[in-house]
Amino acid sequence: MAVYTEVTDEALEAFLELYDLGTLVSFRGIAEGVENSNYMLKTTQGDFILTLYEKRVNPEDLPYFLGLMEHLQAHDLTCPLPVRARSGANLNPLSGKIAAITTFLPGVWPRRVGLEHCAPLGTALARLHLAGEGFAMTRANGLGPAAWGPLLAKCGHGADTVQPGLAAELGAWLPDIVGAWPADLPKGQIHADLFPDNVFFLGDELSGLIDFYFACTDFYAYDIAVCLNAWCFERDFSFNISRARALLMAYDAVRPLTPAERAALPVLAQGAALRFLLTRLYDWLNTPAGAMVTRKDPLDYYRRLRFHLQARNEHAYGL
Repeated sequence: MAVYTEVTDEALEAFLELYDLGTLVSFRGIAEGVENSNYMLKTTQGDFILTLYEKRVNPEDLPYFLGLMEHLQAHDLTCPLPVRARSGANLNPLSGKIAAITTFLPGVWPRRVGLEHCAPLGTALARLHLAGEGFAMTRANGLGPAAWGPLLAKCGHGADTVQPGLAAELGAWLPDIVGAWPADLPKGQIHADLFPDNVFFLGDELSGLIDFYFACTDFYAYDIAVCLNAWCFERDFSFNISRARALLMAYDAVRPLTPAERAALPVLAQGAALRFLLTRLYDWLNTPAGAMVTRKDPLDYYRRLRFHLQARNEHAYGL
């Protein structure tokens, strides 16, 4: 989450007249994340999240994102629920952008990931994949392997300002990862961005999943690989195999992994690391001056990628 578009009190009050949410009490920008403009919104009826969709989001994808959240909620997976206006629309214009209001989930995300978080995460991820079955809409992964080459090209020699030689190194690794990418694994609706700040806990209990704006139709095991990258490295970038084993075993207990999925984990983890390295690199080089957004260091994922390039099989992840 972030803030790129400022919303005036007058614009917000006019926007809220479209909804049955009472009157405005307060709202404030949320600086976490990088994609859309987000605000904490409090009305006389409770707490909500207001999201304005920025340029990276294709407006044609919004019905998929919001529809998936409604589908998952209807199938007992706790996630934000889009609030519909009196007209029935869950998308409406605000300050020159398309905007939506969703319900607010209680809980906090783990600032320091521990072993105790990883089994609940694995269970929730498997439940998400099963709950998504039957959702009629599909969306291609716009940040899948076909996007990585063009994204690296857009970064150009700017990559070398982050680390000397980085552009050449990534250019050498990319064709090998894409060339080894699996062609036929179980697939369905995935979150594709399930970082710790998108998973809420109340005490030891996982209370919900948020931020579905990278969700797409892709390999379930790729979603697992994203989580291995985001949850299973220490602050010094050493890999914590105990966390990985807890995540994978809890997932497998709900939705058993196929042998092909297990075998593909190293290359999927490489691809997931490369995807986040490249998008962070692009954002590092192109974030507008003055934007209320926290930039994330692309080299964090360079270090993760180097680990995955050495992984020979699924045993490297605790299986």
